[in-house]
Amino acid sequence: MDEEIEAIKKNDTWELTTLPVGQKAIGVKWVYKTKANQEGKVEKHKARLVAKGYKQKFGVDYEEVFAPVARINTIRLLIALAAQNRWKIYQMDVKSAFLNGYLEEEKALYGLKHAPRAWNLRIDSYFQEHDFRKSPYEHALYTKKNEDGDIMIVCLYVDDMIFTGNNPGMFEDFKNSMTKEFDMTDLGQMAYFIGVEIVQGDEGTFISQKKYASSILSRFKMDNCKLVATPAEVGMRLKQDSEGEAVNPTLLKSLVGSLRYLTFTRPDIMFAVGLVSRFMEQPRRDHFAAAKRILRYIKGTLGYKLFYSASEASRLIGYTDSDYGGDIDTRKSTSGYVFNIGSGAFSWSSKK
Repeated sequence: MDEEIEAIKKNDTWELTTLPVGQKAIGVKWVYKTKANQEGKVEKHKARLVAKGYKQKFGVDYEEVFAPVARINTIRLLIALAAQNRWKIYQMDVKSAFLNGYLEEEKALYGLKHAPRAWNLRIDSYFQEHDFRKSPYEHALYTKKNEDGDIMIVCLYVDDMIFTGNNPGMFEDFKNSMTKEFDMTDLGQMAYFIGVEIVQGDEGTFISQKKYASSILSRFKMDNCKLVATPAEVGMRLKQDSEGEAVNPTLLKSLVGSLRYLTFTRPDIMFAVGLVSRFMEQPRRDHFAAAKRILRYIKGTLGYKLFYSASEASRLIGYTDSDYGGDIDTRKSTSGYVFNIGSGAFSWSSKK
């Protein structure tokens, strides 16, 4: 807590003042979090002083809130390209990032609805002032080239950033420059990023979410479930007007949301997750059983990983398919696609 107060003071986030007549102050509160590493062990305890942003009123306390983060496909593509070229990916974290943002009125504080946007505008300004070019297609991706044609790529996810390229000297200059501007934590080679475990080797890179998958199994009490060989039963046809017993919609929504994030590294469950997500408003027992079957499949495949190999071949190849009106209730089609670059898939989807 003392560290948080010092960070707030260091960034000149507040000052003692008199409340204007007729105005109400937005309150603050403490939020506590335990941060674990890729092995699930407690790494540190964090305390964050946040504003009660839920009391803000649109048009009075804030106007715009949008702030971009890197898309999952972009992150996977960056990992694939780095592995292919035998580049290492490094990671840094900006401490108390939102305190660095400038609001039109005063400084940004965690919890304010427009704090993420204020931080993004600040870091975007920094990159452009230091000769980085923002991608017109991915607003959280920046590139920089030197006079010799060497390249550095930086990808942002709120206050976490990963970077790679073919010139380690550019990395050192970047880290030194960032440290002068912000309070940074150098995390070295990327090993654990937004819940994804990464192992970088000479022959390629593995990514997986074993820790996250295990936490889902534990949360839904499926640690000791029976295993199945496929995420969905062959020939299964779910429908809206099932006569089974009703299930709490919040329970299914929570499970589907967790499984959707697991598809970051598990394209093999994409179709099954998309299928059960169609029944979240009025779920029945058979819908929930289909969702639990995915957990039974995951339990038996916890060790599955995606591998991006070092390779000279960099062809972009895409595959697509559709079942042409396979939905029983609506007769809509389920379409899917997957895109590979080199030896690894980096983009996939399955939806109605």
